[in-house]
Amino acid sequence: MATPKLKVLFLCTGNACRSQMAEGWARHLRGDRVEPFSAGVDPHRLNPLAVQVMAECGVDIAGHTSKHVDTFSDIPLDIVVTVCGYAHETCPAFPGPTRVVHVGFDDPPTLAMTAQSEAEALTHYRRVRDEIKTFVENLPDNLDLKK
Repeated sequence: MATPKLKVLFLCTGNACRSQMAEGWARHLRGDRVEPFSAGVDPHRLNPLAVQVMAECGVDIAGHTSKHVDTFSDIPLDIVVTVCGYAHETCPAFPGPTRVVHVGFDDPPTLAMTAQSEAEALTHYRRVRDEIKTFVENLPDNLDLKK
């Protein structure tokens, strides 16, 4: 009998960049073990540079849309991974045995605000993309599910 997939929600402020990249990576790399979702506490539109750097790695998130965390209030989630401090601080309570785990990543749009060119801005997006990939590659083993 197959083990059911873990339902993992990646939560960020805007659900525009980091949480979208995490959902894309989880679907691409760990789709056999994880059913990924993403949402925001204050959703914004999908960040085009996030879409671009994910596409460079063969992961298409262009069809993703930003969703509010309330969209998932009726879905029995196993784990909520907050990927930014604000989402962690404002994360709503989830029913049942849902675990909330904080794994903060730098915000590429904030880092890119001082970039002198798009090429320089993209270096921030790529670094965070790669950090998220490393985290997702080890899901769910890197989460202490015994707590």
